[in-house]
This record gives sequence, structure tokens and C-alpha cells, in this order.
Amino acid sequence: MRHLSSAATIALMALLYPATASATGLATCESGPQSGWQSQDAMTKHLLKAGWREVRRMKVDGNCYEVYGLNENNRQAEAYYHPVTFQHIMTSQR
Repeated sequence: MRHLSSAATIALMALLYPATASATGLATCESGPQSGWQSQDAMTKHLLKAGWREVRRMKVDGNCYEVYGLNENNRQAEAYYHPVTFQHIMTSQR
């Protein structure tokens, strides 16, 4: 029986491990290349106009904007939005 060297095993695992492994998997968006996305500043303005009290942090996750802050109910929220259309995908409140 042949055994793979540790270097070959690591290389094989790297190929099999999905490229999107850093995404949480809570939401995904079919949003195309980032060059076509609206800016995070525009997303912040959109949320504040919609009643959010504060946008504390925003990052890209699953090709969506993942936003942390205080929503219109003044509750801590984690919400996902489509970065091109700003369509709401999902929210979890704390």
C-alpha cells in the first residue's frame, strides 16, 4: 500500500478545500464582480435613511454586505444585503 507524503497530503487538501471557506454560509449573493457593486458608504447611507440608528461595521461575506449595527428598533443586528441592489437578504437580532 502506498502512502502519500505529508506535503502531497497538504497539497491535496488545499485543492479539495473550497475557496469560499471563509464565508459563514449564513447568506450568499449572486452579485458579480466587485467592480459592479455599490460602495459601502452608499450602503451605510441607505441603511441610515431606512431608519438604522448606527452602522458599526461592514464586511463582505458570501458576496453580500454583512452589516453590524443598531437597526431601526435600536437593537443590535447582523444583516446581509445584496451589494448591487441593496436588497435585504436576512437579519439576526441580539
